[in-house]
Amino acid sequence: MADYDTLRALADEGNETALDRLADLADGRGDLTQLSDLLDEGSEHAGRLLTRRAVENRDLRELQRLSDAGSSEADTELERLLRAD
Repeated sequence: MADYDTLRALADEGNETALDRLADLADGRGDLTQLSDLLDEGSEHAGRLLTRRAVENRDLRELQRLSDAGSSEADTELERLLRAD
């Protein structure tokens, strides 16, 4: 496995797989700040991971934030949870 610095350098050069791997590492550490930063960098995978966590926590505000950031999955889950309540 590549080290963090190598993954970061590859991600900075536009490598989507490296960006996804950074998101997996952040998710494994529970580092929501880094996941949010990766989402801001355009990582759809980070958005999916954040959406999964928000759904598990039934965090409607976080789902709205993710939806506003362009996550269609978060938008779908937000609507589903709002209809279920």
